[in-house]
Amino acid sequence: MANSILLIEDDVAIAEMVRDHLKKDGLTVRHAPDGEAALRLFAEDSYDLILLDLMLPGVDGMEVLRRVRSTSTVPVLILSAKDSDVEKALGLGFGADDYLAKPFSLIELSARVKAILRRATHYASTPAANVESPILHIHELTLYPEEHLVTKQGQPLNLTAKELLILKLLMSHPKRAFSKEQIYRSVWNDAYYDDVNAIQVHISRLREKIEDDPANPRYIKTVWGIGYKMGDF
Repeated sequence: MANSILLIEDDVAIAEMVRDHLKKDGLTVRHAPDGEAALRLFAEDSYDLILLDLMLPGVDGMEVLRRVRSTSTVPVLILSAKDSDVEKALGLGFGADDYLAKPFSLIELSARVKAILRRATHYASTPAANVESPILHIHELTLYPEEHLVTKQGQPLNLTAKELLILKLLMSHPKRAFSKEQIYRSVWNDAYYDDVNAIQVHISRLREKIEDDPANPRYIKTVWGIGYKMGDF
């Protein structure tokens, strides 16, 4: 059965180009030209991936993403001409899985789409391990892998899936520094696209949620010239 994609894009020319290209890859694509139509189609059917433009008439892309994330964990790939760090922070912080700036090549789009679908299929088909993952504890932070929960001083933190996986990686190896490429390969489980902004945005958002003073982080330390590691307590 072909994977089903919801394409949310108000530019008809771009939508037709993307739809025709993805159909050649054997994917089923439904198109929504605005936010209201997107939410209606999303409520009517289930999808394996959402391609979402941010600049939509009426209900904008960020509101669409917020509503989708309130009920679903379907992968979301943002497609937008807004290529600033602010927009990336908003999009990724709201729970998008990846970001591709316009103009983009159809070859790269296909690679990103296939990678996301491959990861989603892998996670859905992989049976849970018989041995429970150990609870991780560093200073005031506790990560419960089985429950996908992180607490600070016993209070739950609202982390996205990617933020939790990044934190889990660092907490599992507290003395090791990870490069951005290593973090990407581990968390995204795919080839590194040299998009350092994606890692920086996730780290920044994660620091805002777990640090007392994000400008002077204690938990996630920057290791200059390398990447990031857990702080020593």
